[in-house]
Amino acid sequence: MKKILFISFVIMLVSISLISIFFIYKDKKEDYEQEKVFEEIKDIVNESEQKEESNINIEELYKINNDIVGWIQIDNTNINYPVMQTKDRPNYYFKRNFYKKYSSLGTPYIAEICNIDTSDNLIIYGHHIKGKRVFGELENYKSKDYYNNHKNIRFYTMQEKAEYEIIAVFKIIAYTGFRYYEFYNAKDEREFKAFVNKCKELSFYDTEKIAEYGDRLITLSTCEYSNPNGRLVVVARKII
Repeated sequence: MKKILFISFVIMLVSISLISIFFIYKDKKEDYEQEKVFEEIKDIVNESEQKEESNINIEELYKINNDIVGWIQIDNTNINYPVMQTKDRPNYYFKRNFYKKYSSLGTPYIAEICNIDTSDNLIIYGHHIKGKRVFGELENYKSKDYYNNHKNIRFYTMQEKAEYEIIAVFKIIAYTGFRYYEFYNAKDEREFKAFVNKCKELSFYDTEKIAEYGDRLITLSTCEYSNPNGRLVVVARKII
């Protein structure tokens, strides 16, 4: 009887191990395939190999998927991704790649409430993925030294090539206080200043940068794991 129990136990352990190995392999395979998609569309979008004069050709990607509205870059980081928007399907790209297929990495996307051309604030969501993938590298902005070396964000659309300077970096628990994700158009100067001042108040450090009424903002939002429902937020103002 003991021998039968021992054999059953060994079989169970082997089965669990094989199942675990299968799922690890499956996850790795999916990650590899999803990274290949990002690399493929980077090849399509980059007209020039000279980084300092890189021309982002969004039109070519638009021909493939007209949900694309822009491209986001931060120099000397892994953040170099398409940005999507589906106003009639909120969070559509949360778990989809550029080709609309399932992807655990998702694709950065703009909140459906924002108007790419007119909103005071464009809210861009992206997953916090280990290995500095998607918006995982935003974690480094908790350090002012890192911020000092990565102060600007480029955001390209089919209409313009814009540059933004970061004014605040903070973390917050979603749905419990400051609803930064609801601010996209200011009713007036007072509301705009209240939003900016709150971002500055929550910021990990003073960037010595401020936004004034009439400036356009961009807000990058990703998960932050020190608290349940935590969010890490980077807010920048348009300078070019």
